[in-house]
Amino acid sequence: MATEPRGEYQEQLRDLETSALGGLDLVCSALDRALEVVQHQDVELASMVINDDDRIDGRYLEVHQTLLSLLATQAPVATDLRVIAAIMHVMKCVERMGDQCVNIAKLVPLAGHEPPTDPEVLDKIAAMGGQAKSQVQQSKAAFAGRNVDLAEDLVRQDNQINRLNREVFQLALVRGDDPDRREWLMHMMLAARALERIGDNAVDIGEQVAFVVTGLFREFTDASHPELAR
Repeated sequence: MATEPRGEYQEQLRDLETSALGGLDLVCSALDRALEVVQHQDVELASMVINDDDRIDGRYLEVHQTLLSLLATQAPVATDLRVIAAIMHVMKCVERMGDQCVNIAKLVPLAGHEPPTDPEVLDKIAAMGGQAKSQVQQSKAAFAGRNVDLAEDLVRQDNQINRLNREVFQLALVRGDDPDRREWLMHMMLAARALERIGDNAVDIGEQVAFVVTGLFREFTDASHPELAR
C-alpha cells in the first residue's frame, strides 16, 4: 500500500506533462489564425486570437499551480525534479508564444482595413509562420520522446527563420516609399520579430529536453560565443 500514493504521483506528473505539451497545440492553432489575420487583414479574426489567449494563460496557470502543489506534497527524486523544472519552463515558453500570436493579431487593427500590401513581404511572413509552427511541433515531439538529436535540430530550423526575419527587415528598408506603406511595412517587421521569438522559444524547449535527459543545462546557441554554437 505504501507505493500506491507514489504511483498516483507519477501518473499525475505524466498527466501534467501531457497537459503542458498540449499547450503547444494551442499555440499552433493561435499561430495559424494569426497568420491568416496578417494575410487577409481580418480584424474579426484578430479579436478571436486575442480573446482565445485566455485559454493558453489558463493552461499555464493550471499546470504551474499543480506542479507547485506536487513539490509541496511529494518528495521528488532528482529525475522527477528535472522533469518538473522542465515542464515549468515549457509552460512559460507556451505562455510567451501565445503572447506573440496576440502581438501579431493586434497589428492588424493598427494597419487599418485596407492597408497597402507587398506580396513578397507577405510570402516571407507566411514562410516564417510555417517555419515557426514546424519548430513548435518539433519541440513537442522532442520533449515527448526525450529525443536530444531532434531537439538540437531546432537550431538548424531557427537559422532559417532568422534569415527570413532579416530579409523582411531589408525589404521594409527599401520599399517604404510613402507614409501608409512605410507604416504597414513597420508592422510587418514587428510581426516577423514575433515569429522569430516563437522560434527562439521552441529552441528553449529543446534545451530543456537535453536538461531532462542529461541533467546538465546548456544553451544550443550562445550569442556571446558564436564560435561555440552547434
